[in-house]
Amino acid sequence: MKSIFLVSLIPLLGMCAPNKPFHDTSQEMNQRPVKQQKTDTATFGAGCFWCTEAVFSQLDGVISVTSGYSGGTMKNPSYDEVCTGLTGHAEVARIIFDTTRISYDELLQVFWAMHDPTSVNRQGADQGPQYRSVVFFHNEGQRLKAIEQIAAIDDAGIYDRPIVTEISPAGAFYPAEEYHRDYYNLNPGAPYCQIVIQPKTEKIRKLFAEKLKK
Repeated sequence: MKSIFLVSLIPLLGMCAPNKPFHDTSQEMNQRPVKQQKTDTATFGAGCFWCTEAVFSQLDGVISVTSGYSGGTMKNPSYDEVCTGLTGHAEVARIIFDTTRISYDELLQVFWAMHDPTSVNRQGADQGPQYRSVVFFHNEGQRLKAIEQIAAIDDAGIYDRPIVTEISPAGAFYPAEEYHRDYYNLNPGAPYCQIVIQPKTEKIRKLFAEKLKK
């Protein structure tokens, strides 16, 4: 993917305020309105959910990320059942985020950057419909944003192939087994974490440094 695309997708965060003499009182501070947290939900499939969870957990404004299964017909599927590719489910991450600190547009930008959205049912060595690229939208606004960004990427010729990411309404979500949750942070020395997940997290930390948690 061309680096110019990643740069162009990062929105401006606003102009820095001019320097002013420091002036502050506790009374004035108490009178200032406090920005209230407003939460929303995003659900993305970008290959192995260990990778997706690790990437989005880094972002400021992301409150929680839960690995799980969605998009299939089987109720309460197990990991082994999803791995057969016969349940219709994809490995996904459900993200709860504070919209006053990070937008859905920004989450989508990270989503495109962290995986190959032109690959059908495969990310690296992980192969099968459970690893498909998918955006499960929770409202019409999310659907339109995903479609608009795909059109912009394809029109710009960023990839040699068109984006094949599935855009579908969010349905039932089944949290993954406990041992899958926070896998990267709990198993940093595991070969998969070092070889597959770490390069993805490092890439996002470099490209979206201003979006990271402090």
